[in-house]
Amino acid sequence: MDRIPVKACVFDAYGTLFDFGSAAAGCKDVLGDKTVAVTTLWRDKQIQYTWLRAAQGRHADFWQVTGDALDYTLETLGLENSALRERLMGLYRTLSPFPEVPDVLATLKAQGFTTAILSNGSPAMLASAVEGAKLGSLIDHVISVEEVGVFKPSPKVYTRALERVGAGASEVAFLSSNSWDAWAASAFGMRVLWCNRYGQRHERLPGKPDREMRSLDELPALITRA
Repeated sequence: MDRIPVKACVFDAYGTLFDFGSAAAGCKDVLGDKTVAVTTLWRDKQIQYTWLRAAQGRHADFWQVTGDALDYTLETLGLENSALRERLMGLYRTLSPFPEVPDVLATLKAQGFTTAILSNGSPAMLASAVEGAKLGSLIDHVISVEEVGVFKPSPKVYTRALERVGAGASEVAFLSSNSWDAWAASAFGMRVLWCNRYGQRHERLPGKPDREMRSLDELPALITRA
């Protein structure tokens, strides 16, 4: 299989570089057997709220959306507790990177690729995550949807990424673990390598990823400098 020629690698943040499950895992002493349920419902509502706000034209930054989704989750699971909420939100600011992330990013930088994050996250959230994971020297551009005022999968978001990295859509490898994000970026025209960490099914949407991986470890062998 031929390598895909690109100039830049653009990564989704949450679920791709950073493990959104690490926040609830950090409170397992309190959550116990509800830890997985909190992670799942919190993430589902968080994403739903971005889509619904985008559809209504009622944008709010991702920090507010994340808090609203957590409030829904804690109420639904009978876990309403202000101290627990504060602890979970604090942990979300510095989510753990997936184990392979630092080495993969270092390899890409050594090979001359431009690296970037393109995320729904607010600038402050992304700055905290990158700093906490000590990835600052490995990321050239951190791009928040706040620059265009609408969440993914609006084409405005992907257009902004191209502007920031200075490349055409076909010159960019887009990496996401979110299937809907991967399909949308493909339909937009990017070369997409879907990091299917969670064993998701293929979407029935416009677009189709160029490659499918289970881990970002596989990325450097699948691309080459354009």
